[in-house]
Amino acid sequence: MLTRWFPAAINTRPTEWSRAAIGMALGTLFSVWLCSQVFGMDVALHLLGPLGASAVLLFAVSSGALAQPWSIIGSYLCAGVIALLVTRVLGPSLGGACLAAGMTVVLMCWLRCLHPPAGGLAMTLVLADPASAALGWYELGAVLLGAGALLACALAYNNATRTRYPKGAAPAPAPLPFNPRAGRDPAITAADLKLALADMEQFYDVEPSELEELIHAAETHARRRSIGETLASRVP
Repeated sequence: MLTRWFPAAINTRPTEWSRAAIGMALGTLFSVWLCSQVFGMDVALHLLGPLGASAVLLFAVSSGALAQPWSIIGSYLCAGVIALLVTRVLGPSLGGACLAAGMTVVLMCWLRCLHPPAGGLAMTLVLADPASAALGWYELGAVLLGAGALLACALAYNNATRTRYPKGAAPAPAPLPFNPRAGRDPAITAADLKLALADMEQFYDVEPSELEELIHAAETHARRRSIGETLASRVP
């Protein structure tokens, strides 16, 4: 039971930590600065928390589904619209902020743009400072400007530092030559997956044990499909 509370080993090197940290700092700085030039520093600083949280995902775990372009743009749009609607109906209150966050999660899941910082953004917008509240629906422009600027930084910086972003479908690796003397291929274990993740030297928001469970489940479905196809071929 106690071992579950200890963090898993990180598969990346300090150079990757530094790369992500520099990108996160520069991306957040640029997005907040640009937003301050258009909407004022008070409004920009009000968005600092969600933008900083999003920057961690976009620069440190850019391979994850939660850090892809549609995730940040779509989620910020969902959070902005819902937060402004809730504020119009219920006013700036703690209950309204929590309701807006919950509704944002549902809408993000429906639109397939789940992005955790957007939940905090929705609460932040409901409990807005006077400068942000005075913008009304124009505050949505500040939200999208900050998200767009941060995304542009992530696109430029990640690719400039040899980290492919956004993450598309990777080309299938070349199959290994079959050796009949070797017999059946050995089963993949969590230890093998841990070594493979270490070889890739990037942050991946997944545990080797979870990958092992997923692979075993896929193998089970593949066996069932193979058996079904075999039986179907024998039916006259």
